[in-house]
Amino acid sequence: MEYTGYLFVHFIGEEEDGEQVYFALSRDGLHWQDLNGGKPMLRSHIGECGVRDPFIIRSPWPAGEAEKKSKYYLMATDLRIGAGKGWEAAQYDGSRDIIVWESEDLVNWQGPRACEVGLREAGCVWAPEAVYDREKDAFMVFFASMVKLPGEEAAKQRIYAVYTRDFRTFTEPQLYLESERHVIDTTIVETAEGYYRYSKDETTARIRVEFGESLHKDAFHRVSSPVLDELCGVEGPEIFRLNDSGKWCLVVDRFAAGKGYLPLVAEKLSDGNFTIPDESEFDMGVLKKRHGGIMNLTEEEYGRLEKLL
Repeated sequence: MEYTGYLFVHFIGEEEDGEQVYFALSRDGLHWQDLNGGKPMLRSHIGECGVRDPFIIRSPWPAGEAEKKSKYYLMATDLRIGAGKGWEAAQYDGSRDIIVWESEDLVNWQGPRACEVGLREAGCVWAPEAVYDREKDAFMVFFASMVKLPGEEAAKQRIYAVYTRDFRTFTEPQLYLESERHVIDTTIVETAEGYYRYSKDETTARIRVEFGESLHKDAFHRVSSPVLDELCGVEGPEIFRLNDSGKWCLVVDRFAAGKGYLPLVAEKLSDGNFTIPDESEFDMGVLKKRHGGIMNLTEEEYGRLEKLL
């Protein structure tokens, strides 16, 4: 496909209506306009009646195949911190569901529906994302869960994975990624050489980078990134390709400073060499962007969403 724009799905914070799904549109990936008058595009009235960490992905299948109809899927964490239960309850006694919407045009959405994907003993299911696994012809959905394994003194956040073709039925969760301490907020991007995986590693409180030639959990090895090694107080990494230049843009949520997303740009991902644009070179829009997902758009897709500005 030829892409000419970008869609950012995100939430904005713990204020009233902040933990719902917002849309923003961009031509260059660095300057964003909020859609729908700055109001939520999607609301969850089920589960916790709030969502965080939304992520969007398109099906890889061509339209017209009855069993593999081209669609867009949007999933999010079933969580509303603004309800006052607190972070401890969210981690140790939260929802094992993800909240899912689907659409054929990015404007009209079916849902929300709750899909249970987590382990029964999991304290939570956080920040669900997906990547298409070509070997299995299915989506791999992955998320963070607080789990205490046999023999451990305390639970910790690990990344688990399930597979689906329709975002309705899922395989049993399997451990996918863990670290010395908690690891959350994993995102994966496919490139010509393989897959790059970005995660928030609480061992260092920074974003770590890994590369694998396949999606198998043991295929990945660390990639050095001096800029990310120095960048503290960030989470919610998202990575996408810039349409015109072919460069890569990694955005990270500056949660510690309360500033929302910051873009970083790289010529290639293999050397981990990111640069941070000057504040004058990007504009994230009026609304503060909190942990979300970015999808490249065709001109037709951009045109449909542009009508919502």
